[in-house]
Amino acid sequence: MKPLRILLGLLLALVILIGYVPNAWAFCGFYVAKADTKLYNKASQVAIARDGERTVLTMANDFQGDVKDFAIVVPVPVVLKQEQVHVGDPKVLERLDAFSAPRLVEYFDSNPCETQTFNGRVMAPSAAMAGAPTEAASDNALGVKVEAQFTVGEYDIVILSAKESSGLETWLNRSGYRIPRGAKQLLQPYIRQNLKFFVAKVNLAEFEKAGYQFLRPIQMAYESPKFMLPIRLGMINAATEQDLIVYLLSPQGQAEVTNYRTVQVPSDAEIPVFVKNEFGDFYKSMFQTAYTREGKKVAFLEYAWDMGNCDPCSAEPLNPEELRQAGVFWLNDNTSSNVFLTRIHVRYTRDKFPEDLMFQETSNRQSFQGRYVLRHAFTAETNCAAGRQYKRALPARFEQEAQTLAKLTGWNIQDIRQKLPAISSQTAPWWRNLWPK
Repeated sequence: MKPLRILLGLLLALVILIGYVPNAWAFCGFYVAKADTKLYNKASQVAIARDGERTVLTMANDFQGDVKDFAIVVPVPVVLKQEQVHVGDPKVLERLDAFSAPRLVEYFDSNPCETQTFNGRVMAPSAAMAGAPTEAASDNALGVKVEAQFTVGEYDIVILSAKESSGLETWLNRSGYRIPRGAKQLLQPYIRQNLKFFVAKVNLAEFEKAGYQFLRPIQMAYESPKFMLPIRLGMINAATEQDLIVYLLSPQGQAEVTNYRTVQVPSDAEIPVFVKNEFGDFYKSMFQTAYTREGKKVAFLEYAWDMGNCDPCSAEPLNPEELRQAGVFWLNDNTSSNVFLTRIHVRYTRDKFPEDLMFQETSNRQSFQGRYVLRHAFTAETNCAAGRQYKRALPARFEQEAQTLAKLTGWNIQDIRQKLPAISSQTAPWWRNLWPK
């Protein structure tokens, strides 16, 4: 049996690798590129729409392989009924990603001789189970109870409760699931919290009948005071760092992580214009540098904004129907102005993230976005004092941009300097305006 790759589980928890027998300012430039989840090989995505204790959670899966080998086991806070589980549209997560992704924008300096002003900087941003269930008597002996069992779309689902982790491990093994080494110890804390276990596999007949090419996201609606993502079990077979993107949708304001520091991703930096062609490499290097600098144990805020607008927009805001598909249940009319989106990016390992992610809603509606600015110099000839001053200031400006880029990414400063634009001191011939035209 080939092993499954680590997969996003609800609340990013146990995707048990299972063998069957990831100060707003006015904007006056324009958006040119974004750092979406396609930059990362194993970026898992979760959308959580929450108001009070009501939650709709959408979990994407990035499974690649034969769908008969797909299965997930994830902890959930309550016993879910069939009508509380839905198969979603993967395009909704793509839209959330595109709308909130860190972005690159560019400005073009105007002719300093026409404006007669030069302020030295650009405006900042506004910136179905593996076989039949075991017999009830045997389940009871193991301390495992099948709380619910149903099929939704292409997924066969069983909801389990358990009294102790070894019994749950035995039940899963008997049912055809190969549990990774170390799972039993990590299952026990969830059992102590009285969490249930959502177990799903692909119903091959339904999948083939529908003609899908990829597995669709699973959505769950429930009420619980627990506002969390259990990520620990998803680390069992992880050999490398994992990236998690969480889209938190609220009628209140920003959502924040309460048990780890949340810091804003470096933003609002002016960097050399050549980065336009290397933005993916730039953002990955910049994020890794910030992640290392913060001790590899923080959550990064990449975006926070009211869904009713954006400045600049890397994609159109989601319309009311798309928001409902993303789980937003509190919209009463045709408006999306009562939805605040928070995007949190966590890169985690087992040793640096010993606890699951705990969140809370806040009333903070301050806007933020990861945004990086290219400012193109005016290159035509100039013939005024302001123009000469502008040209003299360019070398220092380009050097500052190079230093900023090196600090953000750890790139070699000499390599950066070799890519800086050539500086021309060309001015108009002295006689150009001697005689009237």
